[in-house]
Amino acid sequence: MVRGLIFDCDGVLVDSEPLAVAELEILLQGLGAPISSARIYDEFLGRSVSTIIEAARGYGIDLGPALPGFSAALARRFRRDLRPIPGMVEVLAQLSGPRAVASSSAPDRLALSLALTGLAPLFGPHVYSATQVERGKPAPDLFLFAAGHLGVAPADCVVIEDSPAGLRAARAAGMRVIGFLGGSHADQARLAGKLAAENPDALIDHARDLPKTLAGLR
Repeated sequence: MVRGLIFDCDGVLVDSEPLAVAELEILLQGLGAPISSARIYDEFLGRSVSTIIEAARGYGIDLGPALPGFSAALARRFRRDLRPIPGMVEVLAQLSGPRAVASSSAPDRLALSLALTGLAPLFGPHVYSATQVERGKPAPDLFLFAAGHLGVAPADCVVIEDSPAGLRAARAAGMRVIGFLGGSHADQARLAGKLAAENPDALIDHARDLPKTLAGLR
């Protein structure tokens, strides 16, 4: 029986990816890098800010000075448009046992996302950011960190993720993993094929599929 559940945030709990990609596209194009949203989904989905900064250097762009403005613009967009993933609030209310959020997003963005969507009380203090560990996804550090704080062995955890980097991180941590396709970005990011290629323990299309899928894991 599953003992610990670890959720990614963006694209799993909150429908934030299209909003973040739109703002990142504006930022990159404003700095002279005409990178399409499709390329952003391919290269940056599920990655930490430090990874994105490093990748941008490959295009000859220093994102560092522009990040405060990007964060402020994204926060404004979130306050206007961010919603929870359909059905997720109701499903979380049905699930019991230890649970945590483990996200590549910075702590302030995580706190804002969970507060705006009403999800914060469902996780309490167990909300963890890649900024708290040495290596972000696809390294296992963040998921192992979350499991340690939950007091649950990695082998007894299941991760719910929407990015290839997140699935690889969960596997590297010795955890079972469910690929999630319920975000509104799933089609544009071509997630079905990408996640299937990572051989998750299960692949689901909607939050309502989660309880039955968890019950079927051994």
